[in-house]
Amino acid sequence: MSIFVIGDTHLSFSCDKPMDVFGGWQDYVSRLEKNWNAVVTDADTVVIPGDISWAMSLQEAERDFAFLHSLPGKKLIMKGNHDYWWTTKRKMDKFLEEKGFDSLQILHNNAYRVGDFTLCGSRGWFYDAQTGNDKKVIAREAGRIEMSLNEAEKLGGEVICFLHYPPVMNGIKCEEIMDVLVKHGVKRCFFGHLHGNFSSFINNAVVEGVKFSLISADFLEFCPKLVEKI
Repeated sequence: MSIFVIGDTHLSFSCDKPMDVFGGWQDYVSRLEKNWNAVVTDADTVVIPGDISWAMSLQEAERDFAFLHSLPGKKLIMKGNHDYWWTTKRKMDKFLEEKGFDSLQILHNNAYRVGDFTLCGSRGWFYDAQTGNDKKVIAREAGRIEMSLNEAEKLGGEVICFLHYPPVMNGIKCEEIMDVLVKHGVKRCFFGHLHGNFSSFINNAVVEGVKFSLISADFLEFCPKLVEKI
């Protein structure tokens, strides 16, 4: 039994959003499927921290969810900035249940215990946000992260946090989110969202005792990253 992570799958089986127009994304779905099947088993858990599907509704996302469901392992799916299909957890849980996608579970204001580890997190927001509206979103996201961490601590085990947005970048920190991570003693945090010139991105850097790792699908060359072998 192992824990894996991969973000930003950007699936588009039901809409015209081909990611392979971008460098490095050629044949990405088949590459993802092949690599996933090579490393993940049905006993494993894979966290997908956002930007899962380009769909605009749950109904439109059905084929993307069906693809993920066909892959081995349990998948914990989170919200990214492009997940326009995202709605209330109750509605998403009901939709997944009705469609028989029982290998997919929503990670949102909650946490999951896997072996000796507890998985939690939220979308986050821009690390350098300055506007009043952005600050409101950051406050809300910091609250969601804290809620998820509180649920994780109830379950026990070593906490591992997942975010969509990086809370640190270019020497700038999102203080509100960093304060929550440090307060709860988080030691490992995985994030996606970033694409392109990876040499300029924070990866495997330790900030205030938290190790941050980039897990965008293209950065991982479309192969889920092993977080922990249990």
